[in-house]
Amino acid sequence: MHNFEQEFRQYDWDIIKDKIYACTAKDVQQVLAKKKKDLADFLVLLSPAASPFLETMAATSQAITQKRFGKTIQLYAPMYLSNECQNICTYCGFSMTNKIRRRTLTNAEILLEAMALKEIGVEHLLLVSGEANHTVGMEYFKNAIRILRPHFANISMEVQPLSKEEYQELHREGIYSILLYQETYHQEVYKKYHPKGKKSNFSFRLDTPDRIGKADIHKIGLGVLLGLEDWRVDSFFNALHIDYLQKNYWKTKYSVSFPRLRPAEGIVEPNFVMEDRDLLQLICAYRVWNEDLEISISTRENEKFRDHIIALGATSMSAESKTNPGGYAVDKQSLEQFEISDERSMRTMRNIIKKAGYDPIMKDWETVYALKSE
Repeated sequence: MHNFEQEFRQYDWDIIKDKIYACTAKDVQQVLAKKKKDLADFLVLLSPAASPFLETMAATSQAITQKRFGKTIQLYAPMYLSNECQNICTYCGFSMTNKIRRRTLTNAEILLEAMALKEIGVEHLLLVSGEANHTVGMEYFKNAIRILRPHFANISMEVQPLSKEEYQELHREGIYSILLYQETYHQEVYKKYHPKGKKSNFSFRLDTPDRIGKADIHKIGLGVLLGLEDWRVDSFFNALHIDYLQKNYWKTKYSVSFPRLRPAEGIVEPNFVMEDRDLLQLICAYRVWNEDLEISISTRENEKFRDHIIALGATSMSAESKTNPGGYAVDKQSLEQFEISDERSMRTMRNIIKKAGYDPIMKDWETVYALKSE
C-alpha cells in the first residue's frame, strides 16, 4: 500500500535546500503572475528571493483568504489532560528526563476545566497530552471525550501517534480533527532531538497522517516545530506532505500550524532563529499556494504579530491558552509545556478581531451533524 514515506524518500534535503536558495526575483515574479500554483511554486515563495515581495504576497494572501473563508476567525482553546510523558524530547518541558511534578486530570478535574472554558465562551476544544500510553492511552482518551462531548460543539486532539483502528474509534467517539506535527523532516536532526521513547521512531510518526486519513477523520492538522532546522526546507517538506494527503484523502480538510520554539523547562536554544517577517512570509506562501488550507495561529506568538495576522491569512486562533494540565481551574501552578507569549483573554481577542473588521466565531460547526450524515 502506498504511503507518504515512499514519496518522501524521492526527495533529498540538500537538493531542495539548494533549489530554495538559488531562486531569483524573476522566479518569484513569474510565480506570483501564475493563476494556479503548485508545489514548485511554493518552494519559490519560501525563498530569500521572495522576501522583497512580501507586501504583494500579503495582499494576495488577504484576498484569497477573504474569498475562501470570508472575514472570520475561528477561536479555540487547548485543554492539557496530562504532562506525563515517556519520550525524551530535548525542546519540551514535558520531556521524561525533566524532574517536574507530573499530573493527569481525573474525571472531576476534566469537568472543572471544561466549566472554566465554557465560562469564557469556548466551544471548539483541543485536547492535548504528553505521550504516556500506560496512563493516557485510548481508554483514558475515550473516557475524557465522553465527559466533554455534551459541553462542546467541536473537539480536536493532539496526542501521541495511534493506529488506524484507534483513530477510527476516536472518530466514532465524535473527534473532529487530529493534529500531528512531524517536528522536523530532517531525519538525522530528528534523531538528535528525540533520542529516546516511542517518538524516536521517525518513520512511524511520518506515516501517522496516512493512518488518520484512512480512518476518515474530518480534518488533519500538520506543522513543523520552527527552530529545529532551516524553516524554509522543513516547510517545503511539510507542504509536500499536505499535497500528498490532499491527493490521497481528498474528502479530508487540512490545517497548518506554525509552532516556533518557545522557552520551556530544560529546553535547548533554537537551532535556527525565525524572525516575525520570516513567519509572515511562510504564512503568506502557504495561502498563495493553497487556498483551501486552514491556517492556525497559537498564543506562542506575540500580541503584535497576532493582531497583524488576523487580516493576512489566518483562519483560526487560540486564546487565553494554558499549556499545563489543570491550568484553567484545577492547578494553575503545574508545569507548562512551554511559555505562551500572548496572554490576553478570550474576550479581549474577540474585541480585537471585531476591531479589525472580522467576525470572531466561537461555534460554527457541530460534530453531531457529521455523525448524523454518516
